[in-house]
Amino acid sequence: MKTLSLCISAGLGLSACAGGMTGNTGQNNNVNGIVTQYPVETAMLNIYTKQRNDKLVAVVGSQSVSAEIQVTPKGSMVFNNKSVQGTEINTINKMNNQITNQSVAINYFTLNPLIFHGFTDGTGKYSLSNQTTTIPKMATVGASSKLLTEHVYADSSMRNKIGTYNQDWSLSRDTNNTAWFCIETSSNLLLSFDPAGTSSECYKINAKGDILASKVTLSQPSSNGSTKTVTLNSQ
Repeated sequence: MKTLSLCISAGLGLSACAGGMTGNTGQNNNVNGIVTQYPVETAMLNIYTKQRNDKLVAVVGSQSVSAEIQVTPKGSMVFNNKSVQGTEINTINKMNNQITNQSVAINYFTLNPLIFHGFTDGTGKYSLSNQTTTIPKMATVGASSKLLTEHVYADSSMRNKIGTYNQDWSLSRDTNNTAWFCIETSSNLLLSFDPAGTSSECYKINAKGDILASKVTLSQPSSNGSTKTVTLNSQ
């Protein structure tokens, strides 16, 4: 699954700028006005499979950076000899309001249950996802789980593997009736030192799974052992 954070990290070039407990299926619980369970599968569908637009902004040093994201469903498609659904993610990266990069990727998935199969992008990259767990309909605040392992190849011939990443999800409380649903992406497991580092892509959701706000945190290590962290927030 191509996460939005990977598109942003690659496009902004920020390094140059500066078992978990799974949720239970069931009805949403409300104890003393506090929502304790959230529909994480619905949230995932709203994030990655439904039409939406988002703009994330941050200040890095003295420069403003942004990522304008458009998610567009593409309908029925064929990927890796499977009948799937596709969704296009178009990301425009800007620095000081000047376009620095534009990337286009397509995520491939099937429904009932929601399973991600991989992605392709405009540079020719081709990935295959091994989703190890089913995303639950409902999850309790504090829940987390491994989601998938993704193998990324230079092209569809799959002769040259250029990356392997783990992705996890977690759910944490924000307010009494909102929570942060996060997708964490590891560094490239094929590299002993990955300059791109790790990313966390978080979405504030309500009890219906609606997306209220978003933020992406990019953490990039340097050779001296320190880590640069940049957080872009929805505008």
